[in-house]
Amino acid sequence: MKRARVAYSGAIHEAVEYNGQLQLCDGRIVNEEEVIWLPPVESGTVFALGLNYADHAKELAFNAPDEPLVFLKGPNTFIGHRGQTRRPADATYMHYECELAVVIGRKARNVKKEDAYQFVAGYTIANDYAIRDYLENYYRPNLRVKNRDTCTPIGPWLVDSEDIPDPMNLTLRTFINGKLTQEGSTKDMIFSITDLIEYFSSFMTLNPGDIILTGTPEGLADTAVGDEVITEIEGIGRLINTIIGDDLFLNKKEVTPSSQNKYERK
Repeated sequence: MKRARVAYSGAIHEAVEYNGQLQLCDGRIVNEEEVIWLPPVESGTVFALGLNYADHAKELAFNAPDEPLVFLKGPNTFIGHRGQTRRPADATYMHYECELAVVIGRKARNVKKEDAYQFVAGYTIANDYAIRDYLENYYRPNLRVKNRDTCTPIGPWLVDSEDIPDPMNLTLRTFINGKLTQEGSTKDMIFSITDLIEYFSSFMTLNPGDIILTGTPEGLADTAVGDEVITEIEGIGRLINTIIGDDLFLNKKEVTPSSQNKYERK
């Protein structure tokens, strides 16, 4: 099943895909253009992988890591499908990063690889923008690169784990204004989903709603104000996002979702 969170008619709703439309939890059917899309999950701890594809590491002139390179992201970074991402006026190179996002569904501690998928609630798409101008060290992305407001669109859907039989063999693509600029496959990850769950849970507890952003393949390109960027992952959907400048961003009115969603399904 594909699940979403949206704002509609003055309230926050959980919804599911229904014949190309959205069915709200109260039964109403609406078109996707009628709603404001929110991140499909209200995240707990968010782990983001750096250089988790060998071709991407080579693209940046780095060797593939021997151990996961991980940083954390705050909730301020996330926006929903069809949202707008700010490109600061002083940025000279701001690129997308299409990533498979793994959502934890059960409390996990000391999980073995062979059991790891039992702790996954589902999958969604993240576009984890990076502004190269602010990058101090590829191995230690600083706060100004990876924790900027609006710089991580996520969604549209949380797809149940049982509906993705092989998450390690999915095609990822990115389009800028309709032109294909990035294509890769999750099979090329250096550290697989099960590797990462085993690794994180070996020294800390993972909780429902925690998210692992698993990295991006090669094929990065600069984005400009006005660009429509679409990141898509096979079987999960297409995440649409628009780049805006400081003038529009500073005048935006924000939608603040309520804190009421739960991730561990009964």
